[in-house]
Amino acid sequence: MPRHRTHSAQKGPSQRQLRVGEVLRHALSEILRETDIRDPELVGVSVTVTEVKPSPDMRHATVFVEPLGGVNAAGTIAALNRHRGFLRGELGRGIALKFTPELRFVEDTSFAEAERIARILHSEKVARDLLTPDNPGKDGQ
Repeated sequence: MPRHRTHSAQKGPSQRQLRVGEVLRHALSEILRETDIRDPELVGVSVTVTEVKPSPDMRHATVFVEPLGGVNAAGTIAALNRHRGFLRGELGRGIALKFTPELRFVEDTSFAEAERIARILHSEKVARDLLTPDNPGKDGQ
């Protein structure tokens, strides 16, 4: 009798989820670029859609966005969530999926986290820790 492996660790997204996520990301980027959403929080704001993660059943999607420069991210995210019904309708007209997923917009903090790590790596403390008797740095050869 064949035994089935069970993993306690959570599996990653399926190939279908990845493909649908990319289709949604491109479509939402185009909608946000070409559509004038009348909201004071979105006036003159350029929004980057960095990733879209659909749920396994494709009924919901988490949309990771970052306003250009990270300025007023909380207000921008709130405005996008207020207009998610409108955006979902526009999305449904532009893509060919059985269901148009419910959208939830969240801030993509990966850029800020990468910047924080870069600052730490370039700090004097890290540079000092790297200077050891085995590794004297550029000047010590």
